[in-house]
Amino acid sequence: MYLKSLQIQGFKSFPDKITIHFGKGLTAIVGPNGSGKSNISDAIRWVLGEQSFKSLRGTKMEDVVFSGTQKRRPMGAAEVSLTIDNTSRFVRFDCDEVTVTRRYFRSGESEFLVNKKPVRLKDIHEMFMDTGLGRDGYSVIGQGRIDEVLSKKSEDRRELFEEAAGITKYRYKKDEAERKLAAAGENLARVSDIIEELSAQLGPME
Repeated sequence: MYLKSLQIQGFKSFPDKITIHFGKGLTAIVGPNGSGKSNISDAIRWVLGEQSFKSLRGTKMEDVVFSGTQKRRPMGAAEVSLTIDNTSRFVRFDCDEVTVTRRYFRSGESEFLVNKKPVRLKDIHEMFMDTGLGRDGYSVIGQGRIDEVLSKKSEDRRELFEEAAGITKYRYKKDEAERKLAAAGENLARVSDIIEELSAQLGPME
């Protein structure tokens, strides 16, 4: 598995559509301060489902949309597409090539697509879980993130190790099963209350 290309349009400092091609080896992006290097890594985090404004170096989600300059009008939407070579089936998706797309409109609407088919944010998170590329993955480490990881409490750092060990999906499934069990228990309690109430009415009705 390797990243093949990243397509950006209207995201932060990239109003025009650009495509960055990655090779199988090491790819380095260099440039002076303020040239947009960090925005490229932000675009990768964002298309993979990042929801934290702080992680994206913003104060609100609208900040990811190109805000305009003296010579360029603001964009109405931001769109990022990440294409991954998946011939090894490293990502849990039965295609040799996976393209994840995220769009966000200035009106507040957003959408996710996988190979041009609409999906939910939850589907994106589950697809990349335990790959290191997901929302809580360790493959994208932003500025100051290493100090943040080192200063975390041991229980917080455990999440990083669970992701690397490939057990995050099991913890996620366990939490989801517990939520469903709790909801089922609440439904059973309501049914019991209804039965008790109807039983009390049964005698007078007879």
